Formats: sequence, C-alpha cells, structure tokens
Amino acid sequence: MVTTETTRTIVGIIGNVISFFLFLSPVPTFAKIWKAKSVQEFKPDPYVATVLNCMMWVFYGLPIVHPDSVLIITINGIGLFIELTYVSIFLIYSPGQKRRRIVIYLLIEVIFMAIVIFITLFVFHTTKNRSMFVGILAIIFNVGMYTSPLTVMHMVIRTRSVKYMPFTLSLFNFFNGVIWVIYASLKFDPYVLAPNGLGSLSGLVQLLLYAYFYRTTQWDEDDKPPQKVQLSEI
Repeated sequence: MVTTETTRTIVGIIGNVISFFLFLSPVPTFAKIWKAKSVQEFKPDPYVATVLNCMMWVFYGLPIVHPDSVLIITINGIGLFIELTYVSIFLIYSPGQKRRRIVIYLLIEVIFMAIVIFITLFVFHTTKNRSMFVGILAIIFNVGMYTSPLTVMHMVIRTRSVKYMPFTLSLFNFFNGVIWVIYASLKFDPYVLAPNGLGSLSGLVQLLLYAYFYRTTQWDEDDKPPQKVQLSEI
C-alpha cells in the first residue's frame, strides 16, 4: 500500500519537473530579446519578483526553518539560478534608466532577505515559529510572483494582443500551481497551499486571455506561433 508520504514525494518530484519547465518556459522570449538586442516591450517584473520568491522558498525549505522540505529547496534553488540568468539578460539589453531600476530592486531584495534571515534565526527559536514567520512572508512574495503578470495582462486587454504574453509561461504557471496545491494538501501545509491556489487561478486567467485575444493579435512573421497552437487546443 502506498503511504501518504510516498505519494507526497512522488507528487513533489512531479512538481519539481513541472516547475523546472515553468522556469524554462520564457526561453523563447529571451531568444527574441537576444536576437533583437533589445528587451522591446517585454516586462522584467515577473522575473525580478521570482528572484525574491525563490530566495524565500529556499530559505523556507531549510531544515532549520521547515524540516522535510528538500523538494522545495531543490526546485527553488534551480529556479533562482535560472531567474538570475533572465534578469542578467534584461540588464544587458535594457536602456539605462530601466537597468538602474532593476539593479535597485535586486539590491532591495538582497537586503530584505538578509533582514529576514537575521530575524528568523535570532528571534524565533523553534521550527514551528520559524516556519510560520517565513511561510507568511513566502506567501506574500509568492503572491507577488503570481500577480506580477497583471501588468502584462492589462497590456493584453488594452492592446487586444497577446504578442508579449508568452503562452508557455502562462500554461506552465497553471500546471505548476495545480500540482503544488496537491502536494500541500497531502501533508497540510497552508504556506504552500495558499499561494499556489492563487497561482493556478492566475495561470487560468492568463490562458483565457490568450484564447480570447489570440485572433486579434497582429503577429510579425518571426513572432507568430506554430499553426498547431490553436484556440481549440488551449
């Protein structure tokens, strides 16, 4: 008989795989940026927000904060490296003012994490209290990661175009939220459950917007997705 813990581990591994593809899903976007030598109208907000999100979850998963969370550490450690790579590309190809703004945000995130680590280790002395403190903060910044595409979604509605809202990112955003909701439900962890429930909803809204505005999008020849990506398949 398969135990709940075994099932949770299997789901967590699946979650790691899906999250890995979520982190890689913007690669086509960054290939366009690299080719054009310009960030064009792409927004750095989701990637900068995700850097802080990954740092917070790596810290949350440490045994001194929340034991038995290795799978949370592994995927968020990998995600942190990938997101820093994306942000680096934005720094290379962004104009001066936008570049300075990104650097300032990153510095604020590093300082903030240092403060969180200090408070966690020296104010809270049990893993239960540390989990609660870091978990609540992780929820807040996970929500930040999932709601950061709101700026892009607003642009989609305003321009009636999904050209600058990557489909793969929205798709894996949805799947990622769903699988981690299942993971958190098997061994109730409200700090993982709450933000990923919101994440699955955010991903679903993005997919619905993509489906609705797909036909009104003015694609350039190089930007147009393969013909097999049709509304009926979303």
